[in-house]
Amino acid sequence: MNKPRVILRTCPDYNPDTIAGILKESVHDLGMRFTGNVFIKPNVVTANKKYIHNSYTHPSVVAAMARVVKNDPVRRVIIGESGGYGIPSRLFLKEAGYVEMARQAGVDLVDLNEHPVVEKTLEKGRWHKQILLSKYIDGADVKIWMPKLKYHIFASITNCLKLNIGILTHRERMLFHDHRIHEKIVDLLEPGYPDLVVSDAIDITYGFESAPYPVRLGLLMIADHPLAADVVAAHIMGYDPHEVTHLKIAAERGYGSLEIEDVAISGDAGLEEMKARPKGKNRLFQVLQELDTPIRFFSGEAWDTGMVCDGGCEGAVKGCLGTIEKRSPGSLRKARPGAIVCGVYPGDVIMPDGPVLLVGDCTKVCGKLEAKKIYRAKGCPIGARNLMMKIPLVFKLPSPMLDARDASLFIWNSLVKGFWMVKNRVL
Repeated sequence: MNKPRVILRTCPDYNPDTIAGILKESVHDLGMRFTGNVFIKPNVVTANKKYIHNSYTHPSVVAAMARVVKNDPVRRVIIGESGGYGIPSRLFLKEAGYVEMARQAGVDLVDLNEHPVVEKTLEKGRWHKQILLSKYIDGADVKIWMPKLKYHIFASITNCLKLNIGILTHRERMLFHDHRIHEKIVDLLEPGYPDLVVSDAIDITYGFESAPYPVRLGLLMIADHPLAADVVAAHIMGYDPHEVTHLKIAAERGYGSLEIEDVAISGDAGLEEMKARPKGKNRLFQVLQELDTPIRFFSGEAWDTGMVCDGGCEGAVKGCLGTIEKRSPGSLRKARPGAIVCGVYPGDVIMPDGPVLLVGDCTKVCGKLEAKKIYRAKGCPIGARNLMMKIPLVFKLPSPMLDARDASLFIWNSLVKGFWMVKNRVL
């Protein structure tokens, strides 16, 4: 069998003509042609015109891909996404510039939560035995996944496989989003297996991936195989693919090899050169105990599992703190001294002069627990949004939830989302 292919192309900036030229050449090199209904899935997990500008696949890259696709006799091109936080994805798509981009490109743009779904049974699913899948994805003749290459707070990297969290509607997004998250990611590769992968690595990002900090890498990655794309991406970001949990699980389930020698790499950008380029603070918000803050962190295991709940409560804490710091730089350094506990912690937590926040339904301290005051944030798993009021209240931090502009946009777009769900008969 032929090796899966990954093309690494130098791209110094977001010039749309340059990007379109690279994508046209790369698609031709891969021998691909587009036909029928084409579905393009970018990463628009979040966006905010005031302080979140780099969390998403740049609209210039997606517009260039749509332009190349429309050179072939396709029936319809649809760009779709289901963003994070339970916030209407149409709001993030607007804030990221996708609405105007889609209008200029002459393609359809959809919030996957506002349109009908079909129930799909997953034969390989470990936890997701079935999902509600957008009819646009289910009916696509060609699927193009367009991730943003980023460091990730619990998955090490986010590229093609991790992008599939965004094929879930908000009704199912948080299912198994706890210590089972790495297997969940691989479950979703079955319904979300793309024909083409185009990664926006012109700017990569570090820190909390939904409110990150950019670094110019100057690269586009084009691949005909999702796991091969992530194997190369892992090497570029400084990881051994065998140590990236969801990639290891994907290989064990038969989705491909983790060996770099089993990937045919071509293009004008060398792998070693890309690996050597500076990439910022790759561990920022990956390890809570390394943050510059008087808040102390105690990580236990998810109840009766023997596993740290990195994709659940601990991940939500990272996301909450990462968003607060991005919106109000320097806030964490000025926080009220105290402690946050996630999971079943086997030791002591002693904070006689400060508060202790227990995050999640199963969280408890098995040793001594002493604090000026003890708080609990309930949920299993708990979402970062639910902590955006609790953590700022306990540790005297500025809350993004109190931003008048963002609150008004959330309310308005929620109403519009509800209208379209009724109109489209989304049950």
